[in-house]
Amino acid sequence: MENNFYNQMKKGAILLTHFGTTHEDTRKKTLDIINKKFMEQFNDLDFYQVFTSRIINRILKKRGVNIFNTSEILEYLKEEGYTDLIVQPTYIINGIEMDVVKNEIQSYSKNFNQIRIGTPLLTNFSDYIEVIEILAEEIGPLKEDEAVVFVGHGSHHPATSAYAMFDYLAKDLNKSFYVGTIEGYPSIENVLKFLHRDNKKNITLMPLMFVAGEHAKNDIAEDWKNFFTEKGYNVSINLKGLGEIEKIQDIFVKHAKYLENNIPEDMIKKKIGYQEGKERI
Repeated sequence: MENNFYNQMKKGAILLTHFGTTHEDTRKKTLDIINKKFMEQFNDLDFYQVFTSRIINRILKKRGVNIFNTSEILEYLKEEGYTDLIVQPTYIINGIEMDVVKNEIQSYSKNFNQIRIGTPLLTNFSDYIEVIEILAEEIGPLKEDEAVVFVGHGSHHPATSAYAMFDYLAKDLNKSFYVGTIEGYPSIENVLKFLHRDNKKNITLMPLMFVAGEHAKNDIAEDWKNFFTEKGYNVSINLKGLGEIEKIQDIFVKHAKYLENNIPEDMIKKKIGYQEGKERI
């Protein structure tokens, strides 16, 4: 096949880009498991991981744990003679971290024959539907006065709109799911307003994050729990990161598998084609 990754490959690797975590307990439940899954699913490629958070890498280095960041791994792969890469992020949205990874990879693009970059968890409309259905299955039936509040990190990046879309679609699918963010919109006050409107009394807080690390243990399990408890809600905590759910892991695998026979769309090339009168590129 013309776009088959392996037909063009000389020396190939699969690279997982994680934001990272300093919490060993959640790392074992999420990053270590998905790393192993990718090794098994892409056994014709050498496997590597990076932590894109320089702060996390600095903390881990003080503990004697050295993990490459994106630029460091690209430099290493170049020196080791790798020519073809599939890169799959384990991010939830197409936000700042995704932009940074793309920019870092772009700066090394001339050093490789091909680099194919996968998409975060919530990218296509079908991703949202699939994730909502997986979470509904994971959580089980809810009573009339019960709800699950998913808490995302949030961002000042325009991609923060993904959280509101997730919230809207969940309700469109008749799920008692509410989405808030630690930084950005929807805020904790927005969630409170809609819980009050819908007469929900018993809520479970759950991270809309790949790993249940610092934010989950401090912001969600303490700050958000205390906030809603003081407002008169019965609050339960479910600190299960999305990365602990096998079917969520499988979506990331699917995004990467897509790259084996498909090249991500090049909009510049497409626009040039339109300019030349081509209807389909």
